[in-house]
Amino acid sequence: MRDFIQGLGFVASGLQLIRQPRLRRFVLVPLAINLLLFAGLIGFAASEFGRLMDYLLGFLPDWLAWLRYLLWPLFAASVLLVVFYGFSILANLIAAPFNGLLAEAVERHLTGQSLEGIGGWRQILRDILPSLWSEVQKLLYFLLRALPVGLCFLIPGLNLAAPVLWGLFSAWMLALEYADYPLNNHRLLFPAQRRLLGSRRLLTLGFGSGVLLMTLIPVINFIAMPTAVAGATALWVRALKGRTESG
Repeated sequence: MRDFIQGLGFVASGLQLIRQPRLRRFVLVPLAINLLLFAGLIGFAASEFGRLMDYLLGFLPDWLAWLRYLLWPLFAASVLLVVFYGFSILANLIAAPFNGLLAEAVERHLTGQSLEGIGGWRQILRDILPSLWSEVQKLLYFLLRALPVGLCFLIPGLNLAAPVLWGLFSAWMLALEYADYPLNNHRLLFPAQRRLLGSRRLLTLGFGSGVLLMTLIPVINFIAMPTAVAGATALWVRALKGRTESG
């Protein structure tokens, strides 16, 4: 249980790290882009909101008109959730190119040393195919586990445990996703990443659970990604790096 709590602590470390003056620019640039995008989407949604609600509720027959008072808040909440979490997905895509740079800057901040072997077009070209194959492996890994866990929601008895299983699975995948940035900076591809994180499973699940919690809280989830990248880098430097060196 100590490892799990320690993993949660790395999320708090990430939150502290992104506030450091030398690291803020790696956070503020994608955050500013995302906020501008969010403001635009909210403005568009607000202008089209009433029309969309009238369209959706227009399918009701006249004798069910009284249901408008019940369905309007439900439809409104659904539309807002789609806009909000749709924005989160798009924001993650925009911020992704900055994450490798953020992980490198955080590691340099924590260790005082530059990463060796990072950069150079020849090295980048050599890494393209292994990196693509690593991403394919990650996708297959997710699908092969998401499907059976998702099916648990449909099986009587198991469906009671399904939310817990899905939560743990989501925490594990989030930890894998964000640890990819600092580990990939050291040429550790997905199979090696999975073995390394699996060697400290409770620590990894604790970290992933903290990230999952941040992603579920509106507004707070704006900074979930840079926090997770910084926290994953601290996790690598302070808890995992020695395992690769000794192994």
